[in-house]
Amino acid sequence: MAFNLKTKIWQTGALDWWGMIGNEDVYLGSREFPLPPAEGDEWHVRSTGDLFKVIDGEICKTGNRPYQSPAW
Repeated sequence: MAFNLKTKIWQTGALDWWGMIGNEDVYLGSREFPLPPAEGDEWHVRSTGDLFKVIDGEICKTGNRPYQSPAW
């Protein structure tokens, strides 16, 4: 169990993070992914717009919205 998570996660050679959520391989991001992931962490994947949160030791997809980069 990596990082004390119930969700199986792995990192590719391209430094992208993936996880097994609901029997599906789901892209979790690259730089957006919190290291180490802890309870309550939330992040927004820039390329897909997916929102994730760690709830009770599991990574859960909480929504999807287009990523808007800061104006600065």
